Amino acid sequence: MFTNKIRLFIGSIFLLSLILLVYLRLYEFAIVAITMILLLVWDYFKQGTLVVAAKSFHHKEYNDAERFLLQIKKPEWLSKNRRGYYEFLMGGVCLQKQDYEDAEKHYEIAAQYPLRSVNDHVAALAHVANISIRQGNFEKAEAFLQLTDKHHEKINAKMKDVIERLRQELKKHAK
Repeated sequence: MFTNKIRLFIGSIFLLSLILLVYLRLYEFAIVAITMILLLVWDYFKQGTLVVAAKSFHHKEYNDAERFLLQIKKPEWLSKNRRGYYEFLMGGVCLQKQDYEDAEKHYEIAAQYPLRSVNDHVAALAHVANISIRQGNFEKAEAFLQLTDKHHEKINAKMKDVIERLRQELKKHAK
């Protein structure tokens, strides 16, 4: 929820208050300060700057989104729900930069984790299929499009249309 600089600033304030509270022998309040510092550390490892990056991504500020995503040094330490969304956002940033290999890699990883909605999960699968078609890997594209079939009833009409267009594109190349 915070950038790393803000998290460090807030942590410093709590550390200074902890020192002051221990000096004043207000141990009950010192425990609260310790709890807040631990909460900030936990938030750093389990959520990172993902919320800020998502906000930038949704406002189409892709450079800012990438900068915030790159502040997460070890994405594998993110919580299970956050890791999928991290990979989904990073795939979108790579797609905007036209770095298709990295985008494909990130979307493949995102599809292995729970995302916000079924549409997001199917979108990750569809992105991998689309990139695979563009790179001439039609078997892989077909495999990922087949993975979207089990979610067919739960996705919206726009996503169904995207999948249908990908299937038509795949049929053109299969001939």
